[in-house]
Amino acid sequence: MSHSPTARPGPPAADSPTPLKKALTTPLLYFFILGDVLGAGVYVLVGEVAAKSGGAVWAPLLVALGLALLTACSYAELVTKYPRAGGASHYATLAYGPFAGFFAGFCMLAAGVVSVAALARGFGGDYLSEFVTLPVVLVTVVFLAALALLNARGISESTRANVVATLIEVGGLILVIGLGAWLVLRGDGDLGRLTDLGTPTEGPVAALLSGAVLAYYSFVGFETSVNVAEETLNPRRSYPRALFGALITAGAVYALVGAVAAAAVPTERLAGSSGPLLEVVRAAGGVPTEVFSAIALVAVANGALLTGIMSSRLAFGMARDGLLPRFLTAVLPGRRTPWAAIATTTALALLLALTGDVSTLASTLVLLLLVVFFIVNTALLVLRKDTVGHDHFRAPTVVPFLGAASCVGLATQVEGDVWLRGLIVLAVGAALGAVAAVRARRAG
Repeated sequence: MSHSPTARPGPPAADSPTPLKKALTTPLLYFFILGDVLGAGVYVLVGEVAAKSGGAVWAPLLVALGLALLTACSYAELVTKYPRAGGASHYATLAYGPFAGFFAGFCMLAAGVVSVAALARGFGGDYLSEFVTLPVVLVTVVFLAALALLNARGISESTRANVVATLIEVGGLILVIGLGAWLVLRGDGDLGRLTDLGTPTEGPVAALLSGAVLAYYSFVGFETSVNVAEETLNPRRSYPRALFGALITAGAVYALVGAVAAAAVPTERLAGSSGPLLEVVRAAGGVPTEVFSAIALVAVANGALLTGIMSSRLAFGMARDGLLPRFLTAVLPGRRTPWAAIATTTALALLLALTGDVSTLASTLVLLLLVVFFIVNTALLVLRKDTVGHDHFRAPTVVPFLGAASCVGLATQVEGDVWLRGLIVLAVGAALGAVAAVRARRAG
């Protein structure tokens, strides 16, 4: 990869003054991205992909990784060129104006808040019931309040907690890989399932693409890290290394987990389980299911924490760009964390979690993210003519074209009922974006 030439001063560089505290090093950012990508989704993903694609679970996972890396390249250039909180919303605003900026930000906020709500509900479900039975409402309220307090305490504390949680998550996945391999070696598995691509209703190509849509969502956690670029000590150096390193690590872990799970457990049982990796643990024996349930709870909590950080920083960045109410830019004097944005996004997540509406929106998350990623890839092409006064990562020109095309291709694989729900959310975002654009023009 090459670096862009220097020219006129552009948007704030990495060392520009910021109300947020710079505390993230390359290792912390690497674990931040890895922890989000290897979040709670992996503990249910394998079964869902097996239902769509058959026993060759590893194939759609690798396809999804390749497609995710295309958009990740676009993000790497934009983050190092414009190292500010706001992510996709900020880039869309620079490229297309306040309407597109609000629209992209709204889609990310909707996805993030719903994701936190869903994880909060999931925390109080079957995994927790291995230890104690408590009302889901009580667990949800306490869980979200605790996450908000940790988020508000500081980015350093949050990301250090994430390092510990990520090591536990990865340790749990390595445990599954080891148990699955042992089960196969002792003759209780079937390696032939690893080449079984397709289902009774879909051929190999259609099954591969259907599985890739689900698997794609498991790799998109890198968007979360965009919103902490302003809190990274040296984003020009740290972000590309942390981003690509984390995605490749996650891809390798996913492929291994998918392969051993499919070989160790019959495809029908894997596809029908809400805890597919727990099926591997049970089949192998020797490890108490409570141990794995504890690991799963850590994964759920860590995913919710990182997504909560993303949502609050995104709201902060959009408010600073004039796309959301100004009070969301308020930060704690000592901690220098965006407390108003944290409180607001947590309250919205709590509302969704307590009303039970999460299930009606959760299936639209992939579609929302594909819309955001399409905007980001095309925004990079528009912003290529804008030069800035510092070096930054530069992706090959063909990459954003391929990234945008991959978003369109995956969107064609999304089911019709998901499109219907997704279009409602997109219509609301477009209406609010039009209002924000009018206000921005009047303010200008």
